Amino acid sequence: MNVTDVTVARLYLTEGHAQLEALLKRLHQLEKLRGVTVYRGIAGIGPSGELHTAKLVDLSLELPIVVEFFDTPDKIAAAIDHLQPLIKPGHLLTWPAQVNV
Repeated sequence: MNVTDVTVARLYLTEGHAQLEALLKRLHQLEKLRGVTVYRGIAGIGPSGELHTAKLVDLSLELPIVVEFFDTPDKIAAAIDHLQPLIKPGHLLTWPAQVNV
């Protein structure tokens, strides 16, 4: 199997984060990253320590959203550099990985 090195980045937001659509457009159209996925959490605890959960009766807009993206290490570094003003400290993880080609 042929593989190439990539960097995976994971950004933690909340549903109420008004910039999600702009963020996705930037990652896809401007940064031209290979893959971007958004996951919606059903529960999460934020900086306040308050538990936010999804209930049928009361759908919260404060549920966790995870935006995960990957590409070559240099493209991810450039994307993160451009996004840095929007990212709260402690809300971005990165790690090296390999993708099959």
